[in-house]
Amino acid sequence: MRIILLGPPGAGKGTQSERIVARYGIPQLSTGDMLRAAVAAGTPVGLQAKAVMESGGLVSDAIVVGIVADRIEEADAKNGFILDGFPRTVEQAKALDAMLSEKGIALDSVVEFVVDENALVGRIAKRAEETAARGQPVRKDDTPDVFKTRLDAYRRQTAPLSDYYAGTGLLQTIDGMKPVDAVSQDLVALLDRHTAAAS
Repeated sequence: MRIILLGPPGAGKGTQSERIVARYGIPQLSTGDMLRAAVAAGTPVGLQAKAVMESGGLVSDAIVVGIVADRIEEADAKNGFILDGFPRTVEQAKALDAMLSEKGIALDSVVEFVVDENALVGRIAKRAEETAARGQPVRKDDTPDVFKTRLDAYRRQTAPLSDYYAGTGLLQTIDGMKPVDAVSQDLVALLDRHTAAAS
């Protein structure tokens, strides 16, 4: 099962990813984690990324796709994977499609969590208040102003992926405003349908 999770920051992708990992035994692939691992392992593409990062540059789409390409060859990803936080742009989606096609691999589903952005801002503010009340440090990106900036970036760069994947027939949507367990039930029902159809 090879899936991509889409949705703005705070939509619950991380929480639901953990549940998918536990239920289906497939890894969640975060580009940040993969990048750090590739740099630490000194792989050819990791060395390229390290050189770019050390010079203060942004790692190119080609390097990121190369890192994803290496990672999905590892044993734990043979039965599938969840991509979270990648692709971020339509260009990255096209590069990912080309790479998967070369490997003879196809995505099974792209799941978008549909949420009310105003309610999300409230949700993040509440999370920050609860964290502070427990005496724990509040994440920098959990302040409403920073969060709104992240939402703006998402709308500009990542939201167009919905139309792109709708055009491929892969896009499925889930109501991300439901309680967490209800979202999980909807997600499992959707993924189980795919698994049944594929077997």
